[in-house]
Parts: sequence; structure tokens; C-alpha cells
Amino acid sequence: MRETKSPNPEIIHLIRLLKKQSRERNAEIWLSVAENLSKPSRQRVAVNLSKINRYTEKNATIVVPGKILAAGTIDHAVTVAAFGASDKAKEKLAAVKAKYLSIPELMEKNPQGSNVTIIR
Repeated sequence: MRETKSPNPEIIHLIRLLKKQSRERNAEIWLSVAENLSKPSRQRVAVNLSKINRYTEKNATIVVPGKILAAGTIDHAVTVAAFGASDKAKEKLAAVKAKYLSIPELMEKNPQGSNVTIIR
């Protein structure tokens, strides 16, 4: 796994936390998220709400190893964890009673990463 060259201390700390959680809990999902976050910023994932709506079902739990953008609509409640989200995307998620969490909050709630889907 490559080492991130990001100057952002928040993302460096998150990648280290994800790797540690993956080792301690034997949860490959967190290692996969860490690998995606360690990419250069121009290659990181940006997912629109329309894609989340298309590939999820009601009450699903997903993680986006990047940013959530507000393009499109969402018509069902989901739990979404991401490194970041636009303000408009957070508003749209709140309108359908979906939960937005940070990735560390999701790791705390679900340390094994069971029933969590990565959307890229």
C-alpha cells in the first residue's frame, strides 16, 4: 500500500486509523477505504446523490472514500459515511431522513464493517 503524500493531517490520521482498525478487527473493508483515501486528491472519489440512490436500498449502510456531491436526488433513507460532503448534499440527505456520518463515527458504530458497502 502506498503512503499518502497529502499535507492534510486529518486525512493522514484517518488513513492510519483505518489501517489499525483493519488489522485489529480483521476487517478488509477499512483497508480498502484507506487505500482509496491515500490516492492523490485529483483521483479521490466524488459520488453524486443520484448514484447513491441508484445503487442502494432503503436502510442500507454505505461508505464513500471521498466526497458526496449534491447532483441528483435521493428518495429513501440510508446511512452514509464519507470523508466529506457538500452542504447541499447534507441538506438533501436530511430531507429524506438519511443519516450522514464521518468515517470514524461509522467505524465506532460498526467496527467489523459488516453489511457496509463501498460506493466509488
